[in-house]
Amino acid sequence: MTSDFRTYIAAATASIVLASCASGSRNASGGELTGVGAATWAEPAPYGMALVDRGSIKAGPQESDSLWGLRADAHGISVDAFWMDETEVTNAEYKQFVFWVRDSIIRERLADPAYGGNEEYKIDEDRDGNPVTPHLNWAKPIPWRNPDEDEQRAIESLYRTNPITGARELDDTQLNYRYEVYDQSEAVRRKYRRDPRRREYNTDRPVPTDVPVITKDTAWIDEDGEIIRRTISRALSSEYDFVNTYIVNVYPDTTAWINDFDNAYNEPYVRMYFSHGGYNDYPVVGVSWEQANAFAAWRTAFLRRSIGREGVYIEPYRLPTEAEWEYAARAGVSDNKYPWEGDLPLTEEKGCFYANFKPQEGNYVQDGHIITSRVGTYAPNDFGLYDMAGNVSEWTSTAYTESVSTIKSDLNPEYRYNAAPDDPYRLKRKIVRGGSWKDVAHNIRSDIRMWEYQNEQRSFIGFRCVRTNIGFAQGQGGNKKRK
Repeated sequence: MTSDFRTYIAAATASIVLASCASGSRNASGGELTGVGAATWAEPAPYGMALVDRGSIKAGPQESDSLWGLRADAHGISVDAFWMDETEVTNAEYKQFVFWVRDSIIRERLADPAYGGNEEYKIDEDRDGNPVTPHLNWAKPIPWRNPDEDEQRAIESLYRTNPITGARELDDTQLNYRYEVYDQSEAVRRKYRRDPRRREYNTDRPVPTDVPVITKDTAWIDEDGEIIRRTISRALSSEYDFVNTYIVNVYPDTTAWINDFDNAYNEPYVRMYFSHGGYNDYPVVGVSWEQANAFAAWRTAFLRRSIGREGVYIEPYRLPTEAEWEYAARAGVSDNKYPWEGDLPLTEEKGCFYANFKPQEGNYVQDGHIITSRVGTYAPNDFGLYDMAGNVSEWTSTAYTESVSTIKSDLNPEYRYNAAPDDPYRLKRKIVRGGSWKDVAHNIRSDIRMWEYQNEQRSFIGFRCVRTNIGFAQGQGGNKKRK
């Protein structure tokens, strides 16, 4: 064996040892317990989001107010770190979602023989050399179609001509987004384990023999183009039973500006608020809780596609829980009733420098705005979050019930109830927070909750997204060496 070869073997062996150490396998020849490591990575800051460090707060109002019928309901909670949109989702951002759905439908129709070409219908020639589409009856071939015409036909199928104005406009009734959600919280519950011996640990009780019954949401579009939603129950068969399917029409309800206000001339907002470029940086409104969840699911899928790698897990975008929203709005300070310090006299003029709200009856313009304002117009709170009071109320993921404060945990509190289509309407209430441009000072407080039905679309309700932070928040925690 030559000296050069010995040198090569020694270097290669050293590389293998170093690689093993880096991957978590350590040389335990000394007989000591060293543990097994794991790969770690630093998650980059999501675009347009602020990091909210983990912390604890006394949530809810600390004082009763008989004038407003407010009962003291302060209770301690703790939340883990998460990323939160610095501003409410804007018209421009939501429009990207709408246009993506539009374009995806067009792409599907280009592959549909009813609108365009299809890979299964390849271009061929007849006996005379004329281009045709293969057909079972070769005596009557289908004439070749121009791809440009196919594309135009697919595009035009998503538009309509307004019978009154004659304007060409997007047919929003067709803009349906289908997505799936894996309900891991249900899937990992002990009662759903496939091995019955692992469902019941009390050895004084018999091993369960019944097959668990699961409940899941599903949806499809019928022959008339209507979205059909069902909540079904069936015997557990696989993990796929915890995959819920939703189909949601994503276009915001622009008519909310009229339906929310009787005897008011708000027609210009119906025509322009979502479509006119001058409102691009204003918060999107007229979006239901269901549409906000669809946006979050699309945003997650959009990010995963951009990464372009299989098997890479990212925390999904989602609506904030009520606890996360309140903790973020109050900047982690239990004494704050608003996103800023102190209890400003918001009915006075100087309060209008802090938020977009209605300081006095009938006076919407004292703060310089009559409806919503551009996101980020006012100063952020100490967490770097804008418009956590006023502008628009914001959807949370938390379901509403009168006893919601008493049934939630004090660790990452959340109460979910996915109402079935045939459930009573009162079970379809979701918590909204922050108050809006039409609310008085009391209703934009950060420590009180309000609610709305999950399918309602209001001119004063918008939303923002969050993502759970992977690992330890800046300046906190971390593995410490034992002494």
